[in-house]
Amino acid sequence: MKRFWSAVGVDAAGVVTLDGRPVRTPGRLPLAIPYPALAEAVADEWRAVEGEIDPRTMPLTGLANAAIERVPQDQARFAATLARFGETDLLCYRADAPPALVARQAELWDPLLAWARRRYDVHVEVIAGVMHRAQPAATIARLSDAIAARSAWELAGLSPVVTIGGSLVAGLALLERAVDAETAWRAVEADEDWQTEQWGRDEVSLAALEARRRDFFGGAGFLALLG
Repeated sequence: MKRFWSAVGVDAAGVVTLDGRPVRTPGRLPLAIPYPALAEAVADEWRAVEGEIDPRTMPLTGLANAAIERVPQDQARFAATLARFGETDLLCYRADAPPALVARQAELWDPLLAWARRRYDVHVEVIAGVMHRAQPAATIARLSDAIAARSAWELAGLSPVVTIGGSLVAGLALLERAVDAETAWRAVEADEDWQTEQWGRDEVSLAALEARRRDFFGGAGFLALLG
């Protein structure tokens, strides 16, 4: 679809409008956003459209659609899907060599796990290698409860952060502003960055990296605007 509107606004109900008419989700619900800063940021995405609409350049709109339409269809199940990342959290699976990678993981991951232990009063197992080791049941239950208590808007923003990063802990730390987006990204990309330093990247892997980064920071930006 090509741009057909002249003016973009946000009405008194928080609905993003094009020439006075509401933008609608794929399911035809009004794009009503109860967070003024986020509503304006979504409106800015529509203002920036030139020519054809490209959803890849409008991550906040996509996440707002999800918060309004997709997440509420079965919010408990959506939350449980994210909570399962706590069972195999990236930050818990460490390399045993080379020493430089071991040190980098510790530098970037230990502070996040220490925050989770303090914040949720949980024990988190750290494993050398990739063989699965179950986290304590009480830890999984407490982290699951933390996710289940979140709103549909928070869950929508958390989704790309957690699924791309593979870390529920990093997502929660970002949501609760214990770390900023760049710190969280460096943590979840630590292994990939290491591999890049050793072997470099080709055009395909660079494009994949850019797509992951765009979606991760889209989610992080979305969460930051839930004032």
